[in-house]
Amino acid sequence: MTTKYIQNTPLGLKFKVLDVVRSLIASIGRLFFTLFYGTESAKIPTIPDKDAILKEPAVVVARKIRRKEITSVEVLEACIRRIKDVNSALNCFVEDRFELALKEAQEADSLVRSGIMSEQQLEKEKPFLGVPFTTKDCIAVKGLHHTAGVVLRKDVIAEKDAEAVRLLRESGAIILGLTNIPELCMWWETHNHIFGRTKNPYNTTRIVGGSSGGEGCLQAVGGSVFGVGSDIGGSIRMPAFFNGIFGHKPSRHTVSNEGQYPVPESELTDSFLGVGPMTRHAVDLKPLLNVMAGESRSKLKLDEPVDLKKLKVFYQFSNNAPLVDPVDPEITEAMKKVIKFLNEQHNLEAEEKNIERLQKSVPIWFTTMKSGNNFERLIMKKRGIGAILFEMLKNLIGCSGNTFIGLFTALTDYTGVQYGSEKYKHYLRVREDLEETFTKMLGENGVFLYPTHPTPAPYHNEPVLRAFNFSYTSIINCVGLPATAVPLGLSREGLPIGIQVVANHNNDRLCLAVAEELGRAFGGWIEPQKS
Repeated sequence: MTTKYIQNTPLGLKFKVLDVVRSLIASIGRLFFTLFYGTESAKIPTIPDKDAILKEPAVVVARKIRRKEITSVEVLEACIRRIKDVNSALNCFVEDRFELALKEAQEADSLVRSGIMSEQQLEKEKPFLGVPFTTKDCIAVKGLHHTAGVVLRKDVIAEKDAEAVRLLRESGAIILGLTNIPELCMWWETHNHIFGRTKNPYNTTRIVGGSSGGEGCLQAVGGSVFGVGSDIGGSIRMPAFFNGIFGHKPSRHTVSNEGQYPVPESELTDSFLGVGPMTRHAVDLKPLLNVMAGESRSKLKLDEPVDLKKLKVFYQFSNNAPLVDPVDPEITEAMKKVIKFLNEQHNLEAEEKNIERLQKSVPIWFTTMKSGNNFERLIMKKRGIGAILFEMLKNLIGCSGNTFIGLFTALTDYTGVQYGSEKYKHYLRVREDLEETFTKMLGENGVFLYPTHPTPAPYHNEPVLRAFNFSYTSIINCVGLPATAVPLGLSREGLPIGIQVVANHNNDRLCLAVAEELGRAFGGWIEPQKS
């Protein structure tokens, strides 16, 4: 059906009415939150000059350690100081292994001083020797908690590293600790009832996104040299967008999901989930992905050069989906500047698209995420709608171990398209058709420019009124394509804005090359300021 035809059906008119009502409620909510939070934001101290190494890319830090220009211990101590300076205001870092990390840093420095391995050998075999990094609570780190923000898991300790963490540690990187996430990683504001809420360093009345929200926040303030996130519906790219950093969701089945909780329960949901790097500098994404991809790195051909002048560029300003906010004009203008830049600097004529199936982004994601197993069993002891509703009542008076949004998500398992039904199969076919559309459009040398999110970071709790805005990222998970979130400066309110760059399966290098070019052209990460 064409868009016009859909809009003129009874279902289309129903969505129009719902959209108007939702927009009205969201506008009233924005006024309420503006009055409630006011203009006061905690002032986050800038990175001191003595710790300026934290402003450098991970590849530069690694090189300086190899060349004995700085020690791993010095870098690690700078990270620890930074975490202690900012965490009381932001609540992004939730568990440390500082003592073990310091021992590992000393060992890295001893290896460099010993001369057993040449600088060239270290660069090849241990490219991130001595470089501190962090990851989110749902990605296993041996000896640390592995709660996924779920109270029922508050005492769970990881017995071994997640595969991506293991590979990074094998490359010489040193894990510092864990960052905060939403309950079971299933919401785009970072808040749970074990560690609480994380705040945006650009304005602490605003969200950091989710589920890698704590990681996005910590990277924005320079608390570690690089981070690791995971993304099943935008969980790397939304926090990257809200916190003004770079984040990459890899092509499906290229970085192992082993050690991630919750564990994907079907091949389809496993294909949606991707573990990837989160960094202040685009130049770090490719070498980190090269390590994290392990045995899959060969199919990504990351070392194959990219000639930007030979790219085909496509773009779309909006998905026009029901119940989703319109794209903020400042984000649209930023995308237009990117298109103009690529034309003027690389003679690339970008082609505007109107992929109508993107209007179905929300039902495609929700439907195909269903695996036949209830979300409630992962966050609650009791089962059933009655148990969920009772827990919601407890939540309202502050007596529940679950977040309200976690409980609401559990409730949705009993609604909507049912697993295995004809409608479920229908949306699988729609998803497959959309993937084919992208595959044919992008080919071997195409990239697609698309909003990461329709608005800059909303106020805390406000996502409840704008629940489906994550559709811009989630649909890319559904079709298994690689995508890189690229920061493009700050809005008039001082909040980060940006876009995502999407490429065809296993063509991650194209996203990353464009991200590096746009990072150079538009300034990339901007450190949050005190005032």
